[in-house]
Amino acid sequence: MDQVVTRCNGETDAHARLKRLALIWAQQNGYSACAMEVSLPRCRYRADVAAYRLAKMPVRLELDIGTTAVFECKQCLVDLRRDNGCTTTTQRRLEKVHARREVLERNLRVHYPALRVHDSLFAEFDSHNFEAIDHRGYKQVLRQTRALQNRLFDCTKFETLIRYRCANLFFLVLPGELFRETEIPIGWGALVESNGALEIVRKPIWHEVSDQTRLAFLERIARAGTRTLNKSAGVTFESIS
Repeated sequence: MDQVVTRCNGETDAHARLKRLALIWAQQNGYSACAMEVSLPRCRYRADVAAYRLAKMPVRLELDIGTTAVFECKQCLVDLRRDNGCTTTTQRRLEKVHARREVLERNLRVHYPALRVHDSLFAEFDSHNFEAIDHRGYKQVLRQTRALQNRLFDCTKFETLIRYRCANLFFLVLPGELFRETEIPIGWGALVESNGALEIVRKPIWHEVSDQTRLAFLERIARAGTRTLNKSAGVTFESIS
């Protein structure tokens, strides 16, 4: 584990260091199967580090599948906040902005009838080119709508991973100066860098996950590990096809 982790395209040294520390911490805590950049089951996201730990002893008569964990590394506050959006809050704000837009458009139709675009057989279904008048309030509403829609669809990674139950445990891996209790998403644990190692400063909440999902998780770790091994050994697609 003393070797330097190879960085992905566009990855900073700080992010690569946090991933390496997460890899070490996971194995020190019994996660014997680990891999980086693993696509997760049940969603479109990838984990910086994914890990699997076999159960020490069966808690039921049947075999216990084990524990799955996701580690997400964040090197700066902007990066952390970008994935920490709340769907419910964002939807409420989007509904308010949409209502404001409807009021503006209703008034603009009355005061600027020339904005009508005759693109329908029936006048009541004609559209209007509201952007043609460069209305400051309307432009602001459009900007807010786009920003909230982007946040709703692209900035709720932490919440989505838990909602889709992609793993049993979720950890944020942070440099020491970045940790703030209020910035840690609900349900996630926090591993903070200190003196070249990680310390757990907040424990994660356990999430029940089906055996099928945990097995799919383990398979994806194995596939990611195989890709890395093939790359280091110079094995190409043509070699195995």
